[in-house]
Amino acid sequence: MALPGSSAATASASTSSSMGLGKTLQAISLLSHLKTQRIAPGPFLVLCPLSVTDGWLSEFSKFCPSLRILQYVGDKVHRRHLRRTLHQLVHKPSTSAHSNNELSFDVLMTTYDIALIDQDFLSQIPWHYAIIDEAQRLKNPSSVLYNVLDQRFIMPRRLLLTGTPIQNNLSELWALMHFCLPSIFGKLDEFLSTFKEAGDLLTGAKANKANRQFKIIKHILKAFMLRRTKALLIKSGILALPPLTELTVMVPLTQLQKKLYMSVLRKELQTLLSFTGGSSRHQSLQNIVIQLRKACSHPYLFSGIEPEPYVEGEHLVQASGKLIVLDFILKKLHELGHRVLLFAQMTQTLDILQDFLELRNYTYERLDGSVRAEERFAAIRNFSSQSTKALRRDDNQSGAFVFMISTRAGGVGLNLIGADTVIFYEQDWNPQADKQALQRAHRIGQLNHVLSINLVSQRTIEEVIMRRAERKLKLSHNIIGEDYRTDVKGGDLGDEASDMKSIVLGLHLFDPADTTTESINEDTTSETISVEKLAKLKTMSEKVAMMRSHEPSEKDERAFEINLNLADGNGTVIRRASDSISIDPGLNEAAYLSWVKKFKDASHSIEDATTELGRQRAAPEEKLLKREVNKKKVEENRLAKWETLGYKTLAVKEPDITASQNISDSGSIQLVYGDCTNPSKVCPAKPAIIFSCIDNSGTWGHGGMFDALTSLSTCIPDAYHRASEFDDLHMGDLHLIQLDEGKCTRSLDAPLWVALAIVQSYNPRRKVPRSEISMPDLELCLSKTAFSAAQHSAVIHMPRIGYQGGSKRSEWYTIERLLRKYSSLHGIDIFVYYFQRSSRQQSDSV
Repeated sequence: MALPGSSAATASASTSSSMGLGKTLQAISLLSHLKTQRIAPGPFLVLCPLSVTDGWLSEFSKFCPSLRILQYVGDKVHRRHLRRTLHQLVHKPSTSAHSNNELSFDVLMTTYDIALIDQDFLSQIPWHYAIIDEAQRLKNPSSVLYNVLDQRFIMPRRLLLTGTPIQNNLSELWALMHFCLPSIFGKLDEFLSTFKEAGDLLTGAKANKANRQFKIIKHILKAFMLRRTKALLIKSGILALPPLTELTVMVPLTQLQKKLYMSVLRKELQTLLSFTGGSSRHQSLQNIVIQLRKACSHPYLFSGIEPEPYVEGEHLVQASGKLIVLDFILKKLHELGHRVLLFAQMTQTLDILQDFLELRNYTYERLDGSVRAEERFAAIRNFSSQSTKALRRDDNQSGAFVFMISTRAGGVGLNLIGADTVIFYEQDWNPQADKQALQRAHRIGQLNHVLSINLVSQRTIEEVIMRRAERKLKLSHNIIGEDYRTDVKGGDLGDEASDMKSIVLGLHLFDPADTTTESINEDTTSETISVEKLAKLKTMSEKVAMMRSHEPSEKDERAFEINLNLADGNGTVIRRASDSISIDPGLNEAAYLSWVKKFKDASHSIEDATTELGRQRAAPEEKLLKREVNKKKVEENRLAKWETLGYKTLAVKEPDITASQNISDSGSIQLVYGDCTNPSKVCPAKPAIIFSCIDNSGTWGHGGMFDALTSLSTCIPDAYHRASEFDDLHMGDLHLIQLDEGKCTRSLDAPLWVALAIVQSYNPRRKVPRSEISMPDLELCLSKTAFSAAQHSAVIHMPRIGYQGGSKRSEWYTIERLLRKYSSLHGIDIFVYYFQRSSRQQSDSV
């Protein structure tokens, strides 16, 4: 392998393409060579995503400990301290002829975001060599990152590391090459006009010209791009990887999903009708596609569909066809001792999947953009250190069975070879993102046969996107693949206006008459999948798990598509992916308009059935109305009694969330050490609310938060006891007590409240009188507290709760999700306090 030039007089650049095949180690070897051979003294710059900084540090320490590494990450206070230290060192009076102005590091490693935030500082350093990992971030030449690095930073020699140098079109390839060598790869228009036929992927008479252009591009790129692929390494005997089998599982929708799908289409009917006239905007079409994808993933992604109050149960699984199949597959994999990477595109989907994993009592780790760096690295290390074969089905198993990741947060740079099964619950818009995500498991170090499972809702918008993704991948193969393949089945892309137009035209896959074939009634089974179909889904899922025993050779087909054919005896059809029928050639506006007409007719029949259903349900609604009237009378009598006795409740009313539904970016959650009953140490001169969980027993406890609050002010337990005397302690109530400095044991520099959340029930007849924290009531109390904090411009301070439930499973993920929700909803800051044990306690626990 030839290294890129590094002469001080010549600006050189190189783009390396690989995924999980050692490009990090190659780059480290280059820097070590430049330093040890005194070709370039440094300093060197490494830019990478936050998720892979731990991997870079590990590789540096293992293979090149002589290089001094400065990890320039962390909060702004930490980075300010690093800058001050560097400044003092550079301007320190010299004691020798060689130490003056010498930096204390050879390599500075930071992230893209910090490079933008601290560009004024970092751009002052003349970097002898810059390495940019996951360089597909630079595919847009109009982005802020691209222009800041190109125009402000001093880095004449640049090495870009990426597994996907081309993702969607030739413009992205030009952007990377222009960033490296602007003198050779000139303007974008010139590049695109030179290779127009290759970019359009034309067929027919111009196909030969396109082939010639592909060969020219490959010849040019060979001078600047070092390719390191699995096929080449395996062929040369350098690498031995276990086989990979890719399955696409076509899943049917439940009846509830079909109704939601129809509802979205009916709501957007005017947009769909105006689409062929050219009046619809791209943004409107994209919004329709997003809503349809949510219906395909899970109905609970729509507000108001999930039953309230939320209770764990089988309804979560039975509401979605994908989750039913996932449930069957995970059960089988768990029995066989395999470990799973579970990818989803939306973090809201991860929330639902997390609830599902808790319901099934599966151990798991979660990684998305909100997970803090230290917890992210710990989870990755713990998961990767566990052997797949060591997993056994028992309640005391160590390690996580499922590693749950959002595709964008965990699709690059991670090493998760502890898993041998990869499941995509949702497909990414960009097929290269899914390909990169798959490489987290199928890479150097993997010892087991890897099974990739892609769950796709059959005959929906997801199937259209999947077919389009398959064809997008051809462009990347044609540009940087070994040879131009003309034997790929399904035809070429042709001359289409845009991907979004093709996707919307593919709506005709969905048959609106499907939702009218089953009667609409109050029976909840009509919202799920029939028993017969459920049995066939179970059989199909078992066949999916059995594909693990398929050990393909190099010449065998490795991609398969599994269908549920209800007309077939066994209900399952397995075929090679290359035999799948392409849906693009049949798309035309006439077929689309014909479908729209059929859809309108089906919509009218559903509306008629819904009207009739509303009449049938009128009687139960009248009973509910009477109950509400009686409940209101009881409440009025209670308030009148309180007024007579001079009692005024401190309970906070449930906020009107509809008045504050705009999500804010100003809220945050921060973990700190200390005493949450003394918030002035963390936020001096800032109004604060101390949040604490209690039960409805009426007895003030001892120890922990009870003693801390009592020592803060005796009026807190007094208010609790008085509320108990007047029967004012109910589950979900939040009592907000404002502290007066005269009744407080410490001076107050800002207004201070204590929020007592009634989230635990007490019954002396039970074996364990005090219950666990009720999640629905906790959510209600957090909603009230966050609303109150926003009204008073206050900050919430609370202890960390829910990290060990009665089932020995952590509930912290669920509680943290609620905190993030209300922090963003009301734009408030929440400080969660850890209890810092003494050194003696720590030694006793070891």
